Amino acid sequence: MSTEPEAAAEETADAVGPGPGAPGTTDGPDAAAHGASAAAARDGAETTTARDGAETAARSGAQSGPTGGTTAAPGDSATEAGGGESAEEAGTGEATTDGTGTGTDAPDGDAAAAGEKSEAEAELAAQRVERERIERRKAGRQGPVDAGAKLSGTAADLLAAVRAVESGEKPAAPVFGAPEPARRPAPEPARQPRPAASAEPVAAPGGPAPETVQAVRGVLAEGGAPEALAPQTAALLGEGAEGALRADPWQLLRVTGVRPEQADGFARALLGAECGPDDERRGRAVTVWLLEQAALAGHTALELPRLTETLARRGVPDPDAAVQSTLAEGEALAFQDALEEPGGRADSASSRSTQDTGEEGAGDGEERPVRVLVGLERYALAEESLADGLARLVNSAPKQDGSAADWEQATAAAQGSAAELIRAVAGHGLVLHTGGEASLAEPAALLRTAHALGLRAWAAAHGPLGRDRFAVLLDASSEPAEPASAEPARTGPAAVTLAGLLSGAEGPGRDAEGTLDLDLLVVLDAPQLDVESAALLAESLPDGARLVLAGDPAVLWSAGPGRVFADLLAARVCPQVASRRPDPGPLGELVSGIGIGELGQVEAPGKEVVIVPVREAGEAVHRTVQLVADSVPRAIGVPAEDTQVITPGHGGAAGTRALNAALKERLNPGPGRFGGFDPGDRVAYSPAPGRTLPGRVTKAEADGLHLACAGETVVVPRDRVEQSVRHGWALTAHQAVGGRWPAVVVVLPGDAAQGLSRPWVYTAFGRAARHLSVVHGVEQALPRAVAEVPAKPRTTRLPVLLAPQVPTDA
Repeated sequence: MSTEPEAAAEETADAVGPGPGAPGTTDGPDAAAHGASAAAARDGAETTTARDGAETAARSGAQSGPTGGTTAAPGDSATEAGGGESAEEAGTGEATTDGTGTGTDAPDGDAAAAGEKSEAEAELAAQRVERERIERRKAGRQGPVDAGAKLSGTAADLLAAVRAVESGEKPAAPVFGAPEPARRPAPEPARQPRPAASAEPVAAPGGPAPETVQAVRGVLAEGGAPEALAPQTAALLGEGAEGALRADPWQLLRVTGVRPEQADGFARALLGAECGPDDERRGRAVTVWLLEQAALAGHTALELPRLTETLARRGVPDPDAAVQSTLAEGEALAFQDALEEPGGRADSASSRSTQDTGEEGAGDGEERPVRVLVGLERYALAEESLADGLARLVNSAPKQDGSAADWEQATAAAQGSAAELIRAVAGHGLVLHTGGEASLAEPAALLRTAHALGLRAWAAAHGPLGRDRFAVLLDASSEPAEPASAEPARTGPAAVTLAGLLSGAEGPGRDAEGTLDLDLLVVLDAPQLDVESAALLAESLPDGARLVLAGDPAVLWSAGPGRVFADLLAARVCPQVASRRPDPGPLGELVSGIGIGELGQVEAPGKEVVIVPVREAGEAVHRTVQLVADSVPRAIGVPAEDTQVITPGHGGAAGTRALNAALKERLNPGPGRFGGFDPGDRVAYSPAPGRTLPGRVTKAEADGLHLACAGETVVVPRDRVEQSVRHGWALTAHQAVGGRWPAVVVVLPGDAAQGLSRPWVYTAFGRAARHLSVVHGVEQALPRAVAEVPAKPRTTRLPVLLAPQVPTDA
């Protein structure tokens, strides 16, 4: 049985449609074959998604650089020889995970010695705290909304089934015209770990007992499945894993990387003649699997017709019965959401199956357009918790820190859109701020003003590169005039990473009630917020706090499900301040044009933009190594260690694996005795799903691989190196989000043509601060992607959930 992740990614595209990443070999999660959980396939790297991107470019001959600039390597002729290395197909023993994530099913391998808490343990603790809060809130809610009276057919039947499940009753057998499924205890699905809400040490949960793993190994061997899946299967199914697997062989589909046809083969080997496509166990398993695949593509739920259509394509004879059975077992939840009516927002009588408001919707007697969606519980709870937290910020008056005169004085001292941002924050609990790299000066001005007014104000970035860059901006900026009646300005670092803030490792910590001890929080790189991290953030803010979500809406969306920032911008439930600061220079002009769908010519007198045409992948690798090791340092003055390579995917002849192998051979050759790594290697370390920390290998000892990441020493245990560390000279665009380097080399091999999109190009090109080289082998596919391929749509519920809680004129 193969568990190749590329195959699973293809099913994602076929089943649930487009997602945030590129298709084919581009940005595909390759951690799946190594036992990571489904959530790990979203780690900081792009999720492999639909094959409906840009059309294949016409191969009519080489073109000159479409972005203008120079059409050769900086300081060299286009045919310069020497100095480059061809791609190493064999690799160097590099980790085969997707570059940014470890599996969520074994999150405790990084626990530090001497009783120190690992990041994964902290995240698990935070998840428990979050779920307890949600359950307490749910317990205080009233009964379900009397909505959906005008529904008919399958939608009405499904809603009736959902309400029957909510009330504790079994759904009636005729709901989908199929016999009532036998109820059985469903194994607790694997949950994605989240940062902890307290700094107290948490005991690491024990792994599966050796005898359980051995028993599962025997069942797997009996069914023809790889015995290497035994540890993860045992961890997923618990102490009685052997019996659960024999009773329901399709439980194997819960293991990351296993596809339905592989689980079918395993079931046939165990069940023999009893196995059939109409088995309700298979229907449930495939339904859950499709919802997990949808999450990898960025969706928090799927519309019912889309789900049933895909189930039919997967060979499920009665898709409606499969959905009903899945709902009855509590493995998924269903929702009836009112759609937006012409000329207005979504109707407020939205029915939530897991958290009802107990209020009658407006206009109950009128028929409203609705949609029925099905989603996994973890994302349903997160999205509804997020909606509640954001509504609390929007509807509550912010804490009165400083007088109105002080805020007006601070606003008058600022200029342009920075003054608009300060004025908006003065009177509102939630504010959105949009803009490019230059716009970061405005949140910096806001933080300095808040400190001058005596507020406990902090900024949180997506990663350490963004944190450090913003900290430098804060230090380099001059302080505004302090209001006469203000408290003394607060000192000390005000920039942290979001993960460090939520875990307590950075920032102000938490107060006695468990909320963050601050008055104002500015979240940079806000488009990278997925629904789970955003929900934890909203729940962690104290009453009266102010939240500013700031970011560039044109960059790639979050690796995890949801599109929080884009949904909030579309919902218009709070003030929005658009920066009027353009990014300077030829690079700023180029990236700004891409943001509006234009790949124009730019003048680059200082070789800020250079186009290097190539014909095939081997040449692309050769020219990339030549640029990083020789041309850019010599002609631009940027050393190799400050140059970042960005390519669309991990696989392929010019993906991150091939490029990193060639760059290592040129820049830091060595035997790679510790999992393919040597001291001095540039690496990308993933302590948790969705996070990438750039660093370098300092040494390798018995306790593990020692890394220097963001000024801190990290020790990765030997058994976690393959899963969480990869070479980092070359990254994907999703891994590079939030970072910025003096020089960037973007590699566009011919096989990446169909995976390109406007957000991908915008993100990759926008990582360069001084110089951008484009190793260009996709011909007309690049301008076509910029002009015609926008962000892939995602199905989310946040706007509908916010509608009944936030006034229209908020």
